[in-house]
Amino acid sequence: MSLHDMAGVDPEKPLEQMKPGNADVSSTPHPVQNELFEDVGRKVESMRLQQASTDIATQGTSAEDQRTGTTRLLLTRIPYFREVVLMSFDCPHCHFRNSEIQSAGQIQERGCRYKFILTKKEDFSRQVIKSESSIARFVELDVEIPAGRGQITNIESLLTTILEDLEFAQPSRRSLQPEVYERIERIIRQGREMLEAKSFPVTFTLDDPAGNSSIQPSFRDGNHQYSCGEYTRSAEQNEQLMLQSQEQEAGEKMHPQYNKTMIPHLQSDMGQGLEDVQIVPDEVYSFPAGCPGCTRACVTHMKMVNIPHFQEVVIMSTVCDFCGYRSNEVKTGGAVPAQGQRITLKVDEPQDLARDILKSESCALSSPELNLSVNPGTMGGRFTTVEGLLTQVRDDLRGQIFDADEDDRTGDSMPPETRQTWNQFFEELDKAIRAEKKFTVVLEDPLASSYVQNLCAPEPDAQIVTEEYERTQEDDEDLGLNDINVEANPDGTYAAEAEDSETPPADSERQQDDKSDEHQADDL
Repeated sequence: MSLHDMAGVDPEKPLEQMKPGNADVSSTPHPVQNELFEDVGRKVESMRLQQASTDIATQGTSAEDQRTGTTRLLLTRIPYFREVVLMSFDCPHCHFRNSEIQSAGQIQERGCRYKFILTKKEDFSRQVIKSESSIARFVELDVEIPAGRGQITNIESLLTTILEDLEFAQPSRRSLQPEVYERIERIIRQGREMLEAKSFPVTFTLDDPAGNSSIQPSFRDGNHQYSCGEYTRSAEQNEQLMLQSQEQEAGEKMHPQYNKTMIPHLQSDMGQGLEDVQIVPDEVYSFPAGCPGCTRACVTHMKMVNIPHFQEVVIMSTVCDFCGYRSNEVKTGGAVPAQGQRITLKVDEPQDLARDILKSESCALSSPELNLSVNPGTMGGRFTTVEGLLTQVRDDLRGQIFDADEDDRTGDSMPPETRQTWNQFFEELDKAIRAEKKFTVVLEDPLASSYVQNLCAPEPDAQIVTEEYERTQEDDEDLGLNDINVEANPDGTYAAEAEDSETPPADSERQQDDKSDEHQADDL
């Protein structure tokens, strides 16, 4: 996700108003919450004016000598992110010090996954918020930082900490485990080259089931350099976050009281699917499902809609009565086409803003005149108008970048030139929404599942240009097409299965030994 698609859920809103990828900014935050959670710059300025400390001090116990020290808490808001609590402990007796960060908001409805590709030395200074439940990973080094203490830091500090930890026991490994020593030494050498800007690109990922971690974006990020996505937590991840215990999971099976609107096949047998059900267009169907937020039983509504001159799509909506989770998305079906599709729409008149537009989940949205770029996966699937799509992007971005108040203040953490760049971007976007500026909208979908309404149908529309293009190897990898094998052997097995069965035992044992060495290196 580039800088222009930092759209997400505003944690200041009530739970029932939250929709992943469809943030609502109509409500205003509570004044007490704004007073407690201010950005760091505004906190410091208020302390200077009042000549008094506004942080919270409590007593704690030192981990070194079990004597009493002082824990200080600072409630603050981080731009591009949300409210957090900064904690610092200091023991005057043994001089033990510790600091960490915790999210002040609730566990988000969905987990988050960030990916950032570093291409220059300045990228190592990018701010990282790592919660206690997140896992950070450097892909090229094949090393990761497991879930643990929450911290606010940067990528350079995280990589330096990893290398220092690996170097600590290297002298003893050199004599006791020379093979492991050589493996780790290669990792350390490669990591030092990365820090010295001698080895690029560097891929850094951050995975947080609680959805409370973040990598700072920048308006200079290029396409596919910065991406962010949400995912549904598994039952194991919910249990780790203490959202559901094993007893609840065993006792709360999905056996809701079905009503007449539910699919008949599913009323009698939960194990039955939709294979034998005749789906009628424009008819609303309901079937039992599991809530992605709390894993309890809920109901998903489904409706098949026929878009003229395009294809049939499925609109799905899920509502959970327990935790208030709500979501709606558009799914397209059919076979995977051989080529991707690029649709370019010229918006010249106000009526062009009222065109229907379907942006699938795999589609990338861009507008060169507006400096707008939305990577695939952001906002999910949306069936709306051009005006509605731009309005959603604007509102979601404004809620993420600026504080949710009247004067769009950002504190001193944002440089003046960056603030000016964002203000100019929103001014141009507002002009486009008011039809005061001509621009183009480009939908690039590797699955050719997106659509823009043709006002001249069935004749060609002069303002719409549709072209096919060849998918890249990276596109196929992201879509999982490289792992699909549909060519079966005469005996009914697939090529991958036949290759696995012909692997010599010696190779299997050697592969197993290599994996054992890798696991041993990872543990160390």
